[in-house]
Amino acid sequence: MKKRVLLLSLAAALVTGFTVTSCSSDDDFGVTAKQNGKLTLNFTGEGITSYKGINVEIMELNTGNIIKQSLESGVTSFTFDIPYGSYKITANGVVIMSNEETRAAGVGQTDLSSPSQALTIHLHAQKFHEDFIIEEVFFTGVRTPDNKNYNSGRYFKITNNTSKTLDAANLIIGQSNFYTTSDDNPTPYNTNYYFPVKGVMILTSNTPKLVQPGDFIVVADNAIDHSQNTPTAYDLHKADWEFPSTNPAMGQVDNPSVLNADIIFSTTNFNMFLLHNRGFESYVIARFPAGENKETFLQNQKYDYTYVNSAGQVTARSRYSIPNSWIIDGVNNSIPTNFVHTLTSASIDSGWTSVGATDSDANRYGKSVRRKVSGQMSNGRNIYTDTNNSSNDFTKDAVPSLKDGIVHLH
Repeated sequence: MKKRVLLLSLAAALVTGFTVTSCSSDDDFGVTAKQNGKLTLNFTGEGITSYKGINVEIMELNTGNIIKQSLESGVTSFTFDIPYGSYKITANGVVIMSNEETRAAGVGQTDLSSPSQALTIHLHAQKFHEDFIIEEVFFTGVRTPDNKNYNSGRYFKITNNTSKTLDAANLIIGQSNFYTTSDDNPTPYNTNYYFPVKGVMILTSNTPKLVQPGDFIVVADNAIDHSQNTPTAYDLHKADWEFPSTNPAMGQVDNPSVLNADIIFSTTNFNMFLLHNRGFESYVIARFPAGENKETFLQNQKYDYTYVNSAGQVTARSRYSIPNSWIIDGVNNSIPTNFVHTLTSASIDSGWTSVGATDSDANRYGKSVRRKVSGQMSNGRNIYTDTNNSSNDFTKDAVPSLKDGIVHLH
């Protein structure tokens, strides 16, 4: 299909208006002697014929200051100047492909050091929409009253954010192979096409697991009442799936009344799916397309890569990757003082969320990342914000929603 390039010159916000978020009281990114240039962005994407609205975020990397611009439907060019600097640009919005609306996003980076600069951002459409979302991830765990780590009781909360009934049986949960807090420059590596993983589990079920609009499922690290072990932990015995470990040191117990997730790949000992309790990882949920299953995944989705280690030697690794075309949602997690990069395509998640202000923050325990509520469905359940940008969609340092147990609205 012929590519259509949408030329969008970012310049004076006379038509749509823009907002500037600054870390200081200055609106010029801290530059004493102002020197501005014009930044022109060219958006391109296979099969995109037009767009209905794109939100653009321009971050100056040295200061963290942000310009946000909403491009309205039908507007193809407008102009404003920005100061010289190093910029990361994220575009996220709705486009028309094959006469249908779909979400698409892209990222780019450039140094603006001349009167005019052009940058092409490739927009990638999200293959799935109107499906489950990751509403919450509780990865920090809790501390016991005597200030020791309680090494269980973490969970994923996955929600039907649509107006139709969805089947959660055989959903895939993927755990990132890499960290958002470091970059080993692996080869090959392209987040626009796949998501490398070090852990994969399938929510195995021989029968449908139907979830009504606005309702949710819980996938828990041991579906037991953890408050019986320590009063600071939560009652997760009503979870829908659990991912227990066979590691005897973890003291984990299987709940026979709850389905076990099938961990089909893990790089940890005892085949564990262990969440990083400082939040260095990203997670995705996905579905097998027609003709794909556990066996074909393990046969066809190997990800072999190399990187240069700290000693200067080339190291080879073998993992797996989930194609972006399978992924229905994702969330990047990081730490404000340690963030380096996101691990997903911008069409999946162009931002990131966090718990804790610094690495190993003692205040992170007992907190989670949770989606923001944007409204209510006709059945009284929440509608959650979903713009494919966790920086906007999630509440950081949130009180876990299952702190008082698992309760479904009826």
